[in-house]
Amino acid sequence: MTATYDAQPAARRSARRSWELFRRRGLTQEARIALALAVVAVLITVVVFVLPDRAPLTGLMLPLIVASLWLGPRTLPAFVVFLLVLLAVGLAAQTEVTPRIIAATLVQFLMGLVVIATSFRRSSLGVAGLRGEAMLVDLRDRILTQGGVPDLPPGWHVQSALKPAGGTPFAGDFVVAMRGHDLDHLEVVVVDVSGKGADAGTRALLLSGAFGGLLGAMPARDFLPAANGYLLRQAWDEGFATAVHLSLNLTTGDYEIRTAGHPPAAHRTAGSGRWSVLRTDGPVLGLLDHATFTSAGGRLARGDALLLYTDGMVEEPRRDIDLGIDQMLGQAESLMRGSYDGAAARLTEALGSRDDDRALVIVHRT
Repeated sequence: MTATYDAQPAARRSARRSWELFRRRGLTQEARIALALAVVAVLITVVVFVLPDRAPLTGLMLPLIVASLWLGPRTLPAFVVFLLVLLAVGLAAQTEVTPRIIAATLVQFLMGLVVIATSFRRSSLGVAGLRGEAMLVDLRDRILTQGGVPDLPPGWHVQSALKPAGGTPFAGDFVVAMRGHDLDHLEVVVVDVSGKGADAGTRALLLSGAFGGLLGAMPARDFLPAANGYLLRQAWDEGFATAVHLSLNLTTGDYEIRTAGHPPAAHRTAGSGRWSVLRTDGPVLGLLDHATFTSAGGRLARGDALLLYTDGMVEEPRRDIDLGIDQMLGQAESLMRGSYDGAAARLTEALGSRDDDRALVIVHRT
């Protein structure tokens, strides 16, 4: 005897479970938006069908634009096809098909294809346009948060400023600052990712989190080698970055500076009012395996300051970088003579190339 399987009861049970799940959860937000837009599109088509000489056929552009912003890549292509069907219905209702109507229909059809192509590009992210933008904005805000200065003991002040190239909110320069695990040290790293503006922003988003984790997990001397190894493992086409790393003892004022292909830090001595450029050696991050990085040290006395910055502050076409450093230090001396308050923001506003990202950190001991 052979057993037989009746698919109907199983199908009924599956349908019942689906219905119960729908009753408990209801429509998702995206489904409600798609349904509302579909109703609007149908109403527009009905008006066009009833009043073909008065209602514009291009009214379907409105739900198309809203759908491209709010619907995800799974729902959007089907909705665009639905709109194109309604477009054909509206075209059939026209009493006279003029060249102008044909041109308007063709433009709407091409826009629908563009929206579908865009949705396929978003499919790897899996979210709609506005939500994807919100994710990027959130990640950008996290970079700025990591660049915030932790609480410091009395007598220590740190300020930072960041100016992206071209006014874009995304930059290839970023700052990470944190207290060491023993709380006696302040660790600060200023990084310049290859490229600028939005082109380097995505790599900066990733590196800021990775460098933040490395910065608090190992001794100061091991940070740049670890960061270099991390970049090498990414195997990016444009995978290099420059960096300057400061490790500062908040009890004694002793510090160590290490750089990786980065402009040198500068130390201002309060007694003489002079700046000393702290030159160290180290290759760009992400190019050479087993790279070594030399250090320069010193002590911040009362009233002294340290200046960390990216090349956007001192590099300009047809000008030597040393001249740019001299100009920056001269401007810094002028701005800091009266008060350090807001000096980082004033310096980044006054100096550097507007076509390059600019970042600056001032550490001051009062």
